[in-house]
Amino acid sequence: MNHPFPPLPIARSQVVRIWIPLMLLTLAAAMARAESRPNILLLIGDNWLYDHAGAHGYPMVKTPVFDRMVREGTRFTNAFCPVPSCGPTRSSFVTGRAAHQLEEIANHGGRFPGKFRVFVDALTVSGYHAGYSGKGWAPGIYEGFGRTESPAGKLYKNFPEFMQKRGEQQPFFFWFGSTHTALRYWKKGLGAQHGIDPARVKVPGYLPDAPEVREEIADYLATVEEMDAAFGEAVALLEKNGELDNTIVIQTSDNGWQMPRGLGAVYEAGTHVPLAIRWPGRIPAGRVLNEFVSVTDYAPTILEMAGLVPWPEMTGRSFLDILTGKPGAVVRDHVFVERERHANVRRGDQSYPVRGVRTKDFLYVRNLRPNRQPSGDPIVYYAVGPYGDVDPSRTKGYMIAHQAEPTMQRLFALSFKKRPAEELYDLRNDPEQLVNVAAQPALAAAKKQMSDRVDAWMKETADPRLDPQFDDFDKYPYYGGGMAPELRAWEAEKPQ
Repeated sequence: MNHPFPPLPIARSQVVRIWIPLMLLTLAAAMARAESRPNILLLIGDNWLYDHAGAHGYPMVKTPVFDRMVREGTRFTNAFCPVPSCGPTRSSFVTGRAAHQLEEIANHGGRFPGKFRVFVDALTVSGYHAGYSGKGWAPGIYEGFGRTESPAGKLYKNFPEFMQKRGEQQPFFFWFGSTHTALRYWKKGLGAQHGIDPARVKVPGYLPDAPEVREEIADYLATVEEMDAAFGEAVALLEKNGELDNTIVIQTSDNGWQMPRGLGAVYEAGTHVPLAIRWPGRIPAGRVLNEFVSVTDYAPTILEMAGLVPWPEMTGRSFLDILTGKPGAVVRDHVFVERERHANVRRGDQSYPVRGVRTKDFLYVRNLRPNRQPSGDPIVYYAVGPYGDVDPSRTKGYMIAHQAEPTMQRLFALSFKKRPAEELYDLRNDPEQLVNVAAQPALAAAKKQMSDRVDAWMKETADPRLDPQFDDFDKYPYYGGGMAPELRAWEAEKPQ
């Protein structure tokens, strides 16, 4: 069916009132078959890295709900966020567009312009009962800038309340945004309470192997377990009501973890996210797919799942054909990554613009302003502490305190020091992306091929950074310092 929905410069309620007369026949057809359309439950973690799930071979963390989705559905090994920052990634998610096309919401903590269409609006207009609890689109503001409701939908206290408000046999879309894994909940000693032994956790090569670091990793893994258990409550409610098998369950994350070289950085630890989808009768159980997908692709995919058609302006591409095993589905062998301003941590409100591409064998990174500090100013500027694009973990504090020690200098440079204009990582020999090989003559052809891909993508998507002088992303106001009222309400309800 052809998609009837125009761009949305106004609130969802106004869209419904104004546009129903223009699309009555189309909506009537959609409503007539609403009962047969699948429900969709989105379980999205906050800062949950791909590595940390039982189904991914990490034995120190128990994720029975995710493992079940993997066992009874399909798991993607190469799902990546488009921006290693929750606000911009969630902007790309709800619009299905590259972040650099979205003006100030390419930044973390921007204002959401109502002119940008979001898939949740389309689901609502087509008959879905849609809403969210927890962390929806955030951080940033949307009220008074063209919207009256979050781009994630209408706010509900929790999933049971949402289900109580649903119409009889009405299909639903619910966004459950957990913040269990956020850094502020990595409470010291929580890992021990969960029986996670710091001596047995894996310390990645970009972090120092110290007792303090091991303990913090264990505490983080405990929050992953708590997140998974919370998701399990939503799954259990559907199972109790006999609706689980008519519900598409999508379990994923917005970006990597809040460790140095993770959140805010386009490397593996900042962009690789888990993704498992369960849809009985439509997708095979226990299948593993190695095709590359981006969180930007989620919006067009969800629209197609609901029987709608993605919009022409979407740069994300539905992977429904891949998911269902349709013959002739286009193989995906790369994703693009980028970033602008993550936090307000450099003099002059400057961003740290990056464009890059990730394939099976290589990660290519182009730092467009290599003269700037990639992790924020070494001293406190405005929003947060020193090197403020790296969140204030205990591990960060340990690395700063020991930065002068010979064994720490290389690791400190990886996370905090300036970077060259180009980086290339050979994942065949360096899966943790620790050694920049951009200057190696033997890899010159590979680097050029990857660079050409970035150039083509920037042109195809009309990236304003094609102009070397463009710096408008630095001029947008920053609204990332506070927590949205609905997120504060969710945090108050969540067990401490």
